[in-house]
Amino acid sequence: MSKQVIITAKVHEYLINELQEKGFAVDYRPSITYDELAASIHTASGLIVTTRIKVDKAMLDRATQLEWIGRLGSGMELIDTAYAAEKGIRLASSPEGNRDTVGEQAVGMLVMLMHNLLKSNLELRNSIWERDGNRAWELGGKTVGIIGYGHTGGAFAKRLRGFDMKILAFDKYKSGFGDEFVQEASLEAIFREADIVSLHLPLTEETRHLGNMSFFQSFHKPVYLLNTSRGKVVKTADVVKALESGALAGAALDVLENEKLDTFSETEQAEFRFLLAHPRAVLTPHIAGYSHEASIKMAKVVLEKLGL
Repeated sequence: MSKQVIITAKVHEYLINELQEKGFAVDYRPSITYDELAASIHTASGLIVTTRIKVDKAMLDRATQLEWIGRLGSGMELIDTAYAAEKGIRLASSPEGNRDTVGEQAVGMLVMLMHNLLKSNLELRNSIWERDGNRAWELGGKTVGIIGYGHTGGAFAKRLRGFDMKILAFDKYKSGFGDEFVQEASLEAIFREADIVSLHLPLTEETRHLGNMSFFQSFHKPVYLLNTSRGKVVKTADVVKALESGALAGAALDVLENEKLDTFSETEQAEFRFLLAHPRAVLTPHIAGYSHEASIKMAKVVLEKLGL
């Protein structure tokens, strides 16, 4: 009898085909809920997840035949990794698979902000021809501070090289990564010098709401904020306050604290409307790591790491 793999998110057909060719019975359920997974995981030997389903201790206790979990993308915060390891379950993530597209989008959102591309396009759709109000700030000569220099932070830095920018990077848990393009820097140096700050961090208790008013006010000048990591790394209410007060020159957010729009409180709705209407804010629906190419690359990385 074939071993079963449950896939809990939309994936490229490449992954399904590869698993089937390797002899697995694939249960493809991209809309499965936590409760539905809990009811069926006892038959699975493999599990493919993204950011939808929490694989906690209760779930793992039900997974009596589970041998491995493949995480498409980066970040393992939804998986109780310690308990999984205790149960002998192999884990693999694939940040290498979508780092390039995250880096590309971060550059695109930065250009969009500083060149007023979104603002001017929306104005033109309303027959407003405005040039002076949409005069750009060039990226060349500016200093960008990258906080978190893992796969996506490095990919972003690589794609900035042609813009003649000064690139500073800080990573609390890594050193020795500086090169001719990127200068390893302290957080204090980034606060002092940066015109732009880009966050590339996992969500932990240490990073939760790192992007708050105190953080924004630590910079010596108003900065452009980019967040393509995790929504809860930034406090939305403080982004609103910082844009209103001028502590932020602009904000580009691919992720939000709460990404389930239909569950918004009145306060969250007001903050969301403010950001959507603000001329120096750009929002996208968590798509930075979601390219067509990445969907195949992530699958390849996970399979390779799991030895499948």
